[in-house]
Amino acid sequence: MSDKNSKIENTPVVILAGGLGSRISDVKKRIPKCLVEIGGNPIIYHIIKYFQFYGFKNFIICTGFKSKEVERYIQKTNKLKTFKGVKINTVFTGLNSNTGLRIKKIEKHIKDNFFLTYCDGLTNLNLKKLFHLFLKEKKIGIMTAVNPRSRFGIISIKGEKNIFSFDEKSLIKNLWVNAGFYIFKKKIFDYIPSKDSIFESQVLPKVAKKKLLISFKHKGFWKCMDTIKDKNELNDLWFESKPTPWKIW
Repeated sequence: MSDKNSKIENTPVVILAGGLGSRISDVKKRIPKCLVEIGGNPIIYHIIKYFQFYGFKNFIICTGFKSKEVERYIQKTNKLKTFKGVKINTVFTGLNSNTGLRIKKIEKHIKDNFFLTYCDGLTNLNLKKLFHLFLKEKKIGIMTAVNPRSRFGIISIKGEKNIFSFDEKSLIKNLWVNAGFYIFKKKIFDYIPSKDSIFESQVLPKVAKKKLLISFKHKGFWKCMDTIKDKNELNDLWFESKPTPWKIW
């Protein structure tokens, strides 16, 4: 086994799965967002299988809303050997904790580097390429950035009212957004307060200001399941798109 592959196996993948998924109205107050099904399996199944394909074998699931249901699902997969050769731990990180506090609460489970992602994003990102760039750059963290597609048609207006171009849901040029796939050194915990905090708006800006955070521009497939519409589109991709963008296992 190469040293790089060994590092991947020993790098835990932390998945934030404590939210309510309140914008997916048909599951509000019924099941955790990570258990919303895409293609007949919970979205967290797709995420774990994707990481497993790249050699990651250690997962930490940060639970919150209806944590017992998530735990039961993981116990079921262990019994059925759904993720053979993989170790999955669930850690209850509070019912109403924000992302910063959820991450802070698993600090004792982290020895060195760790991957961090959410329970609602699917992609065809090359995780090994991202990991090797992280090791090369010697920074505290790396964040995957994607060029989003507009949810609305973008029009260009000349003068007061004349439309001279219209792009239906085109890519927004020169705009990059956080795709929610990160790798960090354990030192990131020094920047996360023990009190409740929002990781994305209160922690990452501090790290970026110190020039300790770099980006990785991913130009392939990425989609976040925020709404019912997103869920339906992901299901359509699973059943109708051949090949399905993220199904590589």
